[in-house]
Amino acid sequence: MVEQWQRKRDILIALDSEKFVSGETLASQLGISRMAISKHISALEEYGVDVFSVKGKGYKLANSLSLIDEIRLKNAFAQRCFYYDEIPSTNAFLLKHCEDLSSGDICVAEYQSAGRGRRGRTWVSPYGCHLYSSMYWNLSQGMAQATGLSLVVACSLVSALNDLSIQGLGVKWPNDIYLDNKKLAGVLVEMNGQADTECHLVIGIGINMSMSKTQGDKIEQPWSDLSQSDSVPNKTDLAIRLQAQLYADLTLFEEQGLSAFLTRWKQADIFDGKNVRLMIGETCIDGVCQGINKTGAILLKTDKGVESYVGGEISLRSAK
Repeated sequence: MVEQWQRKRDILIALDSEKFVSGETLASQLGISRMAISKHISALEEYGVDVFSVKGKGYKLANSLSLIDEIRLKNAFAQRCFYYDEIPSTNAFLLKHCEDLSSGDICVAEYQSAGRGRRGRTWVSPYGCHLYSSMYWNLSQGMAQATGLSLVVACSLVSALNDLSIQGLGVKWPNDIYLDNKKLAGVLVEMNGQADTECHLVIGIGINMSMSKTQGDKIEQPWSDLSQSDSVPNKTDLAIRLQAQLYADLTLFEEQGLSAFLTRWKQADIFDGKNVRLMIGETCIDGVCQGINKTGAILLKTDKGVESYVGGEISLRSAK
């Protein structure tokens, strides 16, 4: 299996999105038959990689891909790193092995066959196109200590991306990251344990890096990716920077709570001071967004004054 994935990676490295490469050239470079090249490319297409094939010209990627440098990733920090070409879910992997993990351990994959977003939604995870990463963290005081943590993760993402020269970023409560007012990244926090004893926490992050039209058409909301930025980061650099930022911010969160992040959140909040609508089941509440409080609840100014709202079944959107 490892050898088969290495062949596919070699093909992707040989291809690019600017010019066609013939099957004969690929076969010669990799020392395999043209039939084998064709089979590997067909397999890659099944994993969500868009490859243009034109008779007489050869193959070309529909959009550029950036694959993780496994050795550099694993050598970048003291914590453990698990890296896979293919896995059902990076979150599920860490949750399964949480008893053997330490805070800061991560799992990174090029493809998720069962990637998940909030509320059970599918997270589109084509091979090599985006960053799929999860981090484990142990909360000694239990689940109650995790209040507001997902907002901290959103702040970490913005900081890490800003450090890599990505501009035009913002956050939408509770933890979505936007680029030029379109969704760039999502966060899924999962945990098991007790309210007042040790809690195992897994933080899953998906960042769109290079979305093809075919894959983008599967997403039911406006999206963005890093390929639209003036400075496109290397995926390995992004994974390393993100792990370091998360580790530092989660340590600060354990020491000081969400209060330490209120200013950072306000600076990035795309709805701060704007008219918004909260969707709570069948109920709609219109008002002006007043940011968040120390527990991570969203504050909404209505005719009744400023009220706080929190919960996993609340949707926030612009009031039009």
